[in-house]
Amino acid sequence: MPPVQQVPDIDLTDPAVQRDPFAAYGAARERRPVARLTGFGPMWVVTRHEEARAMLTDPRLALGAGSYQRPEVPEHYVPYLRTMQEMEGEEHGRLRRLVSPAFSARRALEFRPRIERIVERLLAALPADGPVDLLRDFAQPLPMEVICELVGVPEDDRPRWHEYGRTVLAGAGLGFAAAVPGIIDGAREIVAGPGRDLVALLKTVDGLAEQELVTLVWQLVLAGQTPANLIANAIEALLAHPGELAALRADPALLTGAVDELIRWCGPALLTIPRQATEDLELHGVPVRAGEPVTASIAAVNRDPRVFDDPDRLDVRRAPAGHLGFAYGPHFCLGASLARVQTEVALGAVLRRFPALAIAEPGAHRAPDPGTWRLTALPVTG
Repeated sequence: MPPVQQVPDIDLTDPAVQRDPFAAYGAARERRPVARLTGFGPMWVVTRHEEARAMLTDPRLALGAGSYQRPEVPEHYVPYLRTMQEMEGEEHGRLRRLVSPAFSARRALEFRPRIERIVERLLAALPADGPVDLLRDFAQPLPMEVICELVGVPEDDRPRWHEYGRTVLAGAGLGFAAAVPGIIDGAREIVAGPGRDLVALLKTVDGLAEQELVTLVWQLVLAGQTPANLIANAIEALLAHPGELAALRADPALLTGAVDELIRWCGPALLTIPRQATEDLELHGVPVRAGEPVTASIAAVNRDPRVFDDPDRLDVRRAPAGHLGFAYGPHFCLGASLARVQTEVALGAVLRRFPALAIAEPGAHRAPDPGTWRLTALPVTG
């Protein structure tokens, strides 16, 4: 077994890693299937596709409270912090089975006409001329508006929920911790009311407790912001690849498959949520001690040449081939279908609204975030 010191090190505080994580993780992937992350506490990271799928289904590697940075909140809010993402085994399986039908691909497609109306309303509100920031004024408010529609937030209460969405997108910190009680209170108000759409459906599920339903709604606020960064990344990527952009304009039917390719190529998640080893184990020749965190590099596995031909090339005609942009296994993203539909509708509408879409202010608009590939602004003309 090779000694641990031969495992590649990736320093998450290194500006070069933050600037191009795909290159950094890719170089490590071609050396070993496991690397070590440093800079924010040591962590093992799996860098190859097949090995990552195995890790994400390994019962010896478990999600739990230690997988998350828990905000400091008053005691009576603490029970709601333990979401389904922290659960494993039968506890997780029971809750997942209860709520999965509400998040099916069929339900997402049924909701599509309302997503289309939200998208058109947001685009119509943009200024008719001059540069617009598609991140701030379109991609960011879209997911929260969809969630408000999905769970039945009253119109006059939606500005507060949009503020929650902006706080979530800004990441962990004092602002996030301060917002959590308000989000949970909002979720409790919705669940206590008559409910509509998703909440009304979930309230009919036998065996789903009130606390579990409130927790699910506030978890939806957290995880449901993913399309904001995905849509912005996708638009930026297409502008950097005019041939692919032209292909989508020429044949909008390509959009459905193109969404999965864009998730593979520039999805916002760089790492999976870390798991803790429940016992001493060996991970592809690397000894991992009980309690040590292990993650997978989505940036690396989604460009693994063992799975994807010419993986560093963006190809909107590429057939979907099992990217891990929504993770894998029991904790595969519950809202994946809804995120896909939002992204497809948003991209199609933007291409129609901006026939000469172009970046208005070339330059650095990328956040130095080691966990999320995200923009700070997306100024465009068109």
